[in-house]
Amino acid sequence: MYPQLTINLKKLGQNLDAVAKITRDQGGCSLMIVTKSLCADEKVVELLINDKRVDYLADSRIENLKTYSKKARECGKKTVMMRLPMHCEIPETVEHADLSFNSEISTIRLLDREAERRGKVHSILLMVDLGDLREGLFYADEMEIFTMVSEILKLKNIELFGIGVNLTCYGAIIPKDDNLSVFAGIAEKIERKFNIKLQMLSGGNSSSIYLIWKGGLPKGINNLRLGESFLLGNDTAYGEDVPGTVRDAITLEAQIIELREKPSLPIGEAGLDAFGRKPHYEDRGVIKRAILAVGKQDIDQDSLTPVDNDVEILGSSSDHLILDVTKSGREYEVGGVVSFSLAYGAVLRAATSKYVKKVYVE
Repeated sequence: MYPQLTINLKKLGQNLDAVAKITRDQGGCSLMIVTKSLCADEKVVELLINDKRVDYLADSRIENLKTYSKKARECGKKTVMMRLPMHCEIPETVEHADLSFNSEISTIRLLDREAERRGKVHSILLMVDLGDLREGLFYADEMEIFTMVSEILKLKNIELFGIGVNLTCYGAIIPKDDNLSVFAGIAEKIERKFNIKLQMLSGGNSSSIYLIWKGGLPKGINNLRLGESFLLGNDTAYGEDVPGTVRDAITLEAQIIELREKPSLPIGEAGLDAFGRKPHYEDRGVIKRAILAVGKQDIDQDSLTPVDNDVEILGSSSDHLILDVTKSGREYEVGGVVSFSLAYGAVLRAATSKYVKKVYVE
């Protein structure tokens, strides 16, 4: 059945080997693998759980953590809720996550109460915002950070496990020695002021891994959270290949449902498309167009690249992807399949869609 994601588990294993070598052996960091991009796919999670180099499994959806938290713990892994918990999911967070990321004292106090009710201690990572302007206490307000730490240390069922930072996901701010050194400096100040030892300084995601092989990861940072570099083999700061990885561990195939020569320019007065946008079209004359049975409900068009370099994506609607195959030397036909490499957005959306089947290559 199509459309389908083909997940090559052998190639993912190769990528895991590469990021583990860089993160653990070269960088001296613990390895946290993020499972959300493939919606905590069972076979991929199994690969991670059975690998001794993976220290933490993290996800942004409590529904995903539920599927593997018990088995992960049995295999010595810690589970992480990496999106700030909603108040309505506090009980499940304490039940299924050993560690959660936090920035609001009201949420942390609710976690403390729930942990007390369950007779356990829940660990948290206090998030610091270095300027990417997503979650976290703003780095320039050290007094607020110290006040927050003081309040956290009063709670009997909460362990301040460390601090974390997120970069590139919202503001596209690149991790560098200068901003991550500020982050490491904040950790040092917390430890001195409160006479404590933070166990984790989580210095970012796949946008930070390049600092290891370029020798720029500041001293003290001892954890990275890797999703895209593991799945797709690239760092997300500059888009470079992560040494030793491959980029085609995950591909998308979709089936052709129409193949016709038509004008390239729509005819008539142009209004808004189905998504409220006014599209722009280039007049190429009559072209050979292939329509595939996959669309915006299932994929991110801008994150797809046809494996056939002579095929170009023209656009998409909810359920159709339209290609220009005029210049291709391949003989496409109705019922045939077109393959694509994927960037992060396409993987995320395709894995989330129930209409995209997953196929595995061992």
